[in-house]
Amino acid sequence: MGRMPSSPSQDTVLAALATVDDPEIRRPITDLGMVEDVEISDSGHVRVTILLTIAGCPMKATLTERTTAAVQKVEGVTGVEVRLGVMSDDQRTALKEQLRGGQAEKEIPFAKPGSLTRVYAVASGKGGVGKSSVTVNLAASLAAQGFSVGVVDADIYGFSVPRMLGVEHKPTQVDDMILPPVSHDVKVISIGMFVPGNQPVVWRGPMLHRALQQFLADVFWGDLDILLLDLPPGTGDIAISVAQLIPGAEILVITTPQQAAAEVAERAGAIALQTKQRIAGVVENMSWLELPDGTRQEIFGRGGGQVVADSLTRSVGANVPLLGQIPLDTRLRECADRGTPVVLEDPTSAAAAALNGIARSLGTRSRGLAGRSLGLTPAGR
Repeated sequence: MGRMPSSPSQDTVLAALATVDDPEIRRPITDLGMVEDVEISDSGHVRVTILLTIAGCPMKATLTERTTAAVQKVEGVTGVEVRLGVMSDDQRTALKEQLRGGQAEKEIPFAKPGSLTRVYAVASGKGGVGKSSVTVNLAASLAAQGFSVGVVDADIYGFSVPRMLGVEHKPTQVDDMILPPVSHDVKVISIGMFVPGNQPVVWRGPMLHRALQQFLADVFWGDLDILLLDLPPGTGDIAISVAQLIPGAEILVITTPQQAAAEVAERAGAIALQTKQRIAGVVENMSWLELPDGTRQEIFGRGGGQVVADSLTRSVGANVPLLGQIPLDTRLRECADRGTPVVLEDPTSAAAAALNGIARSLGTRSRGLAGRSLGLTPAGR
């Protein structure tokens, strides 16, 4: 008669649970105090009680699936039951303190001198140059390269990032801390997640500044390698607020080859002269249309991106490179409408190849020393 397999131990089940990350916070549920209880029967049936941060957590189904899958892999487990509870006020307070690491609640982590997050403010002089499309594709490409990436849709009036990244649920709010949705391994926040339907946002400058401040301070971003901010067109309130709230942010200028667009883009980049920010480079979008016979039709002219890069180089007295040229490609638009960036859905397309190249150049750049503590102490006389 064969020997009956023994039931799993508490330690092996907990070890399996330690491999389950919370879908929003991206840390093991065991480290976050979300595992309230584990019961194991003699027959190998495991019952796990998981505490949600809030009762209406939009990711509870995903969390249940991941927990079940992880525990089922443990030798000796014959069945898994996941029960969901809700954290108490004290438990939520402890979680917030743990995530913030003792920081002041309203502190912007990217503005601290020791921050290692590279922040790129994606700017354009005028609308319609594809700034948001470039932002979401760069974010997705950088995340696919293994970077921890976040996107702030700072275009309060013309928000479009949630659709382009396929974000379908609202952020989870743990008291005054916001957990951003994650799509394609990119953390995202946008005013569009808080506006019912397709209603317009009608705000003046101070409210725009406050919204951006909340996106940066109240959202739990975790340890990001790169943060991209999709700015509204022009050099208005949001561009000024970014310079005030994150002085170390670098400007990434988006333009088209058209001379009229290039002239306006120069103004968006030249704001760095007043805000003392670094310009990461220029990206030329809609550079040409590749025809079936392999020839290129330059619908919007040529050379605008290089003109902007050269002009800004002269203005700021430092090299401002043209990071890349992105051709017109219907797949870029089609993928955005479906909520999947073209760099993921069709990485061999011409547009995706150009975007991946730009992302690689941004990903390998070292962070500047502006605003960082050098750890130096004055020498005694």
